[in-house]
Amino acid sequence: MNHSQLQVVTLKHLLINNSKQIGLQFYPNRIIQLVIKDLPNVKWSKAFNMAYVVNTKQNLDLIFKNFKGVAWINSNHFFNAKTNSNTNKSISLDKFRKRQLPDDYRVCPDNYLRALELKQYALNTSKSYIMLFEKFINDFRDTELLSIDEEQIRNYLQQLIINDNKSTPYVNLMINCIKFYYETVLNMPNRFYSIERPVKKEKLPKVISLEEVSSIISHTNNIKHKCIISLLYSAGLRRSELINLKLEDIDSKRMVIHVINAKGGKDRLTILSKSVLDNLRLYFKVWRPKTYLFEGLKGKKYSGSSISRILHRSCALAKIKRNVTPHMLRHSFATHLLENGTDIRYIQTLLGHGSTKTTEIYTRVAINSIKAIKSPIELLDLK
Repeated sequence: MNHSQLQVVTLKHLLINNSKQIGLQFYPNRIIQLVIKDLPNVKWSKAFNMAYVVNTKQNLDLIFKNFKGVAWINSNHFFNAKTNSNTNKSISLDKFRKRQLPDDYRVCPDNYLRALELKQYALNTSKSYIMLFEKFINDFRDTELLSIDEEQIRNYLQQLIINDNKSTPYVNLMINCIKFYYETVLNMPNRFYSIERPVKKEKLPKVISLEEVSSIISHTNNIKHKCIISLLYSAGLRRSELINLKLEDIDSKRMVIHVINAKGGKDRLTILSKSVLDNLRLYFKVWRPKTYLFEGLKGKKYSGSSISRILHRSCALAKIKRNVTPHMLRHSFATHLLENGTDIRYIQTLLGHGSTKTTEIYTRVAINSIKAIKSPIELLDLK
């Protein structure tokens, strides 16, 4: 169905009893009213003359899902409002709208940006989608986007793999950003449903030994840097999670760390080690951070590149020649827990995985069971 034939539901920010709500403004329509009634705890405001639900990511996603094919969601006001809870991302995406580009450059459509905002995709994911989609539409610069068919998409993806030597994750992300435009932005379900994806290569996570972790930390003399490396390993944190940690996220009474809005918008608790806490207290006395646990210049978030440089420098001092990354410390945390008998379900919770299937990859690199197996060569009387 064309958007011009759909009814319009406008999202608006409402503040009711000091609580943020999502307002739904629409012309009277029985179908829309039935869909709205299915939303959780929906209420009617006489003051604003519209229905509303609590402003949460889950409710936004549900609105977008339930109205697909039923009504066109007008979110311009919602995401341009000053009270928008996702302001930082909106500002960042606005930079894409204001870029200086060549006249013949095909820019990402504004409704594509709005859909990313409405779905509340992570900022890095949004940037990846935009940059790849712009590559796609510029490679098809002389073609009307609605006229592109599956065979053209297949040939394009084949070119990325064979001629451009692009990786499987890159090609999968390209497929995702293309499907997002046609299926979500233009509301054309399963437009490219049968497009084949490249077979995902199952690579084992790279880990380092306990001895190597110990050597890296002991060769990190700066107390701030030592806390950064120790936290990455001891709590199984992603680099982005560590960067976003705030002072109040460290709960020394319960000895846990609150990881807020991590990958997939999930919150979780993970371990706060006593030895790391002792070092954090020493660090706090010297550096006195104000908002974020680790701050750069002018109290801003610490940068991811700085964390990588710290780790690289410590590895060099420890004479570890492997290219150890922050994510390898997270992999090592999970593997070492598994090797020491921790139930995989607990490890899943600490890492924030949605399924134990994701966590089970570490059973393939844990060596405690392998150590118990004797090679048949030991049965031979070799001299």
